[in-house]
Amino acid sequence: MNAKYIDEEAVLRIGEVCEVSGRAITIMVDKNKNLSDLFFQGKILRNVSVGSFIEIKKGFTSLIAKVEAEKIVEEKHPSGSGSDAWRYRRYLSASLTGYINRSNNFIGGSRELPLIGNEAFIVTESIIRTIHSIADEDEAVMNFTRTELEDIEIALPVNGLMNSHIAIFGNTGSGKSNTLAALYQAGTSEMKALLGERFSERCRFLLFDFNGEYTDEHCITQNKTVYNLNTHNARGSKLPLPREVLLEHDMLSVLTDATDKTQKPFLKRVLDFQSEVMSAENPVEYMRNMLKKKIKQNLSSGDKVKSEAVNAMFVPIFLDDPELFSDLEFHSGSYKWKIVGHKYYFNSERDVEAAYIYKKACAFKFKRDMIANLLDFMWLKLIYEFLSNKSNPEHVSPVINRMNTNRKDIAKIFDTSGKKDFWDDENFTVINLNMVNITMKKMLPLLIAKWAYNMKKMSSIPSTLHLIIDEAHNILSNTSSRETESWKDYRLETFEEIIKEGRKFGVFVTISSQRPNDISPTIVSQAHNYFIHRLINQNDLYAIEKSVSYIDKLTEASIPTLSTGTCIFSGVVCPMPLKLRIAELPKLQKPQSHTISFSDLRAEEIAPGDPNESVL
Repeated sequence: MNAKYIDEEAVLRIGEVCEVSGRAITIMVDKNKNLSDLFFQGKILRNVSVGSFIEIKKGFTSLIAKVEAEKIVEEKHPSGSGSDAWRYRRYLSASLTGYINRSNNFIGGSRELPLIGNEAFIVTESIIRTIHSIADEDEAVMNFTRTELEDIEIALPVNGLMNSHIAIFGNTGSGKSNTLAALYQAGTSEMKALLGERFSERCRFLLFDFNGEYTDEHCITQNKTVYNLNTHNARGSKLPLPREVLLEHDMLSVLTDATDKTQKPFLKRVLDFQSEVMSAENPVEYMRNMLKKKIKQNLSSGDKVKSEAVNAMFVPIFLDDPELFSDLEFHSGSYKWKIVGHKYYFNSERDVEAAYIYKKACAFKFKRDMIANLLDFMWLKLIYEFLSNKSNPEHVSPVINRMNTNRKDIAKIFDTSGKKDFWDDENFTVINLNMVNITMKKMLPLLIAKWAYNMKKMSSIPSTLHLIIDEAHNILSNTSSRETESWKDYRLETFEEIIKEGRKFGVFVTISSQRPNDISPTIVSQAHNYFIHRLINQNDLYAIEKSVSYIDKLTEASIPTLSTGTCIFSGVVCPMPLKLRIAELPKLQKPQSHTISFSDLRAEEIAPGDPNESVL
């Protein structure tokens, strides 16, 4: 024991405390401890430098401090004279981060302060592991990180990290995609080992992939369902969702950009009207009778302008049939309709029933397309309200036209047949939005996340739902000018509710973004744990400073100079910020986010047999 102490005294001691000012400590370094590396027990130890830890021994207590600055001071040697009497002395400025208790566990915070004269030592590898040990010995851990300075493997706990809200920030090329993939690859693997057969039914993961980076077979996990959506053609995957997801008032309002005072109330009346029809004993016959009733009312109205306006609303219901009014004309000077080719005007019920449009109404059938049926209900409800002077088509028809505009995109994306399960017997789903237009890119994550969140809230089975949003600034931006304020407010309020209230329902959100400043501050501040890669923009750095309370000034100052793959890990899991290097995944498991090199362009060749292939 005495020999060991002598070794530590000779090799590990670096100096002693010469000033204490609250948590700020000044260490006067011994004159022979200014080398960059030291040897101890056959190992090379790094000497202290800015950013490294030191151990201050106060009796039987080990206090841990982090070096924040160093300087040299010119001092006069008391026994010397002349020019050689001046000597330079090295001083370290450090800040207390915690202490090691008698159970050999690191506790963050400053329970007590050192005294002047207490000795300071270089921390050994075992102490470094103790400081960075944020997981209990008997709990499941993930091993995909190492310390940046000491290159020591660090285990992150599954409990406390995977069941928390996580934020991953960093400029493009800083390694945030690799971090997200490594985190969930290690996390899902450990959770599966922990839960066994219950893993697939008790834990579900939903990843919104805006750039198609995580769709490869081996990325994150092989046991996943990938939906490659496409609004440019009909060859993409279709999302199997219940009809009720789209036929929900708030979602219809978002999809059609409905105004608050006129169009939203109309959509509510349309949904009530649809519910009334579909709950009838014979919905098709019920719909036919309403169509016939309004056709009779319109043909006998006597108001030419209004009748023609109503006729235009009937046209889309009957699939734009060019023959719809071919046997009818409005006679000049008379407000009665006549059948072309006959010599009489009609106003009796029997004559009206002879019209082609009436016969079409008698043969009316619901369409296979859910949105097409919804449009029929919209037009018929508008006809009802217009004929009774309750609605103005000029105010209401724009919302129907916007619904019709989005109809084709919805048909390419959704499968509402109810024949297929959304999760497709897997618990990890990737939704690839790379080939989806901007409107649907903003709408789809909101719609699916809200549906999944509501389903999870209604479930009484203990389970978790993990919503992973890559490139989160696409849908969580609070500065977007492409949309109306009402739509932006609804989008942000929905995700803010999920991240604020979701934890109690077992819903956890992971966001990854290049621009934390563009994301709602409420969402950024609600994250429990942060992986912060290199950020250069001052607004982004300010957003981190404002929202992340766990980062000290020294750590914050190092963010713009972090190397690729290195990040600051901070949050409720660890008592202080840690600078970690994320292990680079093997090529087959990496997200498709690497920067292409010119040597790649030279090596790659267009596959033979496709002479029309273009590089543009």
